[in-house]
Amino acid sequence: MTTFDDILEEAGNFGRCQKRIFALFCMVSMPWAGVYVGIVFQGYTPDHWCRDSAVVERRQECGWSLAHGRRLTLPLVNSSGEQQQHSSCEQYDVDWNATALTCDTVELGLGKTPTTACKNGWEYDYEGRQSFVTEFDLVCSDAWLVDMYQATLNVGFLIGSIAIGYLADRFGRKMSFLMSSLLNGIAGILVAVAPDYVSLLVFRTLYGFGVKGGWVAGYVLITEIVGVEYRRTVGVLYQMFFSVGILLLPLLAYYITDWRWLQVVITIPYIVFLSYYWFIPESPRWLLSQNKKAKAVEITEAMAKENKRTLSKNIETLADDNADSNTASFMDLIRTPNMRKHTLILSFNWFVSAVVYQGLIMRLGILGGNVYIDFLISGLVEFPAAFLILFTIDRIGRRLPFATANIVAGASCFITAFIPDSMFWFKTVVACIGRLGITMAFEMVVFVNTELYPTFVRNFGVSVCSTLCDVGGIVAPFLLYRLAVIWLELPLIIFGSLAFLAGGLVLLLPETRGVPLPDTIDDIEFPNK
Repeated sequence: MTTFDDILEEAGNFGRCQKRIFALFCMVSMPWAGVYVGIVFQGYTPDHWCRDSAVVERRQECGWSLAHGRRLTLPLVNSSGEQQQHSSCEQYDVDWNATALTCDTVELGLGKTPTTACKNGWEYDYEGRQSFVTEFDLVCSDAWLVDMYQATLNVGFLIGSIAIGYLADRFGRKMSFLMSSLLNGIAGILVAVAPDYVSLLVFRTLYGFGVKGGWVAGYVLITEIVGVEYRRTVGVLYQMFFSVGILLLPLLAYYITDWRWLQVVITIPYIVFLSYYWFIPESPRWLLSQNKKAKAVEITEAMAKENKRTLSKNIETLADDNADSNTASFMDLIRTPNMRKHTLILSFNWFVSAVVYQGLIMRLGILGGNVYIDFLISGLVEFPAAFLILFTIDRIGRRLPFATANIVAGASCFITAFIPDSMFWFKTVVACIGRLGITMAFEMVVFVNTELYPTFVRNFGVSVCSTLCDVGGIVAPFLLYRLAVIWLELPLIIFGSLAFLAGGLVLLLPETRGVPLPDTIDDIEFPNK
């Protein structure tokens, strides 16, 4: 019986029509970068210190510098040689209105004066950037609330990817993509106008609900309308445009210094994506799975026409390639030994990829350097990842590059942690190698996952395993920000350990290069039969 792949050979595996649709969907990957890691700029925490109204008033009257005012009012929490660091969260417990503080005062000998937590809020060294941290005073004892901003986004990812994945199978890829774009446009604007922090978290969760699900719907649609030999390439390149968004984000943030306006700019593309209603078709494969052959024929013929091709086969005899897809269950993923092994290893790799990738990016916001330049440099190193994947997977295989990418990322994290800050450029280069490794691992887990499950459970298996990616995204900010308080490099030790373990576990997976995609669980359990 004729299959859709047979028809696609005649209609054009990757003709003008598919290239146009692919280009449109690549645009979808770019704003997702701003949503996913925009916290580096939107949640930027500048230098801050306790505000004392009496000292501020006297500083303005006397023309004191900020440093002079802080020296009079803030205790030292670290003193080593020439380095001195004033407390960000404590102040001397002094009533400045009752002291002999004059414009000529240089020192008051407050070394033994008791200290207290900030009573009147904080002052910030804004450096030209206003973030939700400075607006809502999310510092000191409330600093953990910054982690919640990122965690709630990943909660939305977790719920939304499952929900929109179901809707994509129920109502179609195109409709689910458009629904998610509408939700993203509304939720993104609500984030930008949130009046308080609780509202911000609620709207941020809604934002995450639509963003990832819509991106996945686009990924599925584009891979379903291209020929078999092009699916892996378009999948990798589709993800690579996320890296393009990574490069654009620091440029936007440099010129848009208010976090609310930056949020608006990140959201506008999702409103524009609603126009795709007139430019993208529904997936013919999905239409066939729903027994809507007439519509599938109409779309396929239109694709062939745009590709300047002619169909000769009887398209009315198209077979449903997904007839058994609705029989999958979670027990199929863990019932048998090899399926259980694949599920556990792949799920852990999704988790590690999210933790390490997101953690390394967010770490740029707490290093104290030029965050724009650092972000731009780290984004540039992501591009070789896609080309390394395309170059190696059909020559070397999947397993070795996948494991090596994780191990290189882990080793880079360990080495970076122990390189002194004085060796700035060497430390930057090693960190960038780690970023390249984890980017490559993150992109590889997507298609390796599809090759290690049989046809009837393939889509469901990827959805289940990738939920650990969102769990990793929830954990990542807490690991990074809370452990960095103990020791700035401690998160790198954790990231390195996780990546090493993930790479070692990948070596336990079978090689899939040159192996036909499995159709049944027996193909997984008895591969040499």
